Amino acid sequence: MPTVEIRRADILKASAELFAAKGVATTTVRAIASQVGVRSGALYHYFPSKDAIVQELLHTYVRELKARYDEEAPRSLEPRVRLRAIVEVSLRTAADDPHTTTVYQSELTNLRDVPEYRHIKELADEAQQCWLEAIDDGKRAGVFRDDIPSKVFHRFIRDAVWLSVKWRHPEDAYTSEDLARDCMAIFLDGFAA
Repeated sequence: MPTVEIRRADILKASAELFAAKGVATTTVRAIASQVGVRSGALYHYFPSKDAIVQELLHTYVRELKARYDEEAPRSLEPRVRLRAIVEVSLRTAADDPHTTTVYQSELTNLRDVPEYRHIKELADEAQQCWLEAIDDGKRAGVFRDDIPSKVFHRFIRDAVWLSVKWRHPEDAYTSEDLARDCMAIFLDGFAA
């Protein structure tokens, strides 16, 4: 990998860590530069602005997430199997990149209506559609209840999955596979004895 690409990757990684810890608005270019070990002016050789860093970080993240959904949870799968695959992909993504996952979950809501983020919003909507299609297909197949709106069920299960990044750590004995299994059991089978 060329030096410029390595440095850009270092900047994105450091930025994700800072954005996750402090938020995008309060993270300064100076803090990012310090984390990477360069002067703040040097960052502009790699990115024209902090906003450009945020856009690339989120765009890459959502594009790769959607590609993983398409590959590992194709619509040809039975709905319950597909939903579990989406949950597993999401949990692995969160474990692989917890900082960017936190940024995505915390910041995208604030940025969705900013014109420069339209392409990221569209990708995020496509990723969300994977969840909704699996849920709707399950309703049509009679394997999921049809008395709860798909969007409501989606929000509950999605938030349970994505917010696990705040309490589950990759080195935990409780693996992402364990969490996927238990999440599916709770949401699809219930918790009552």
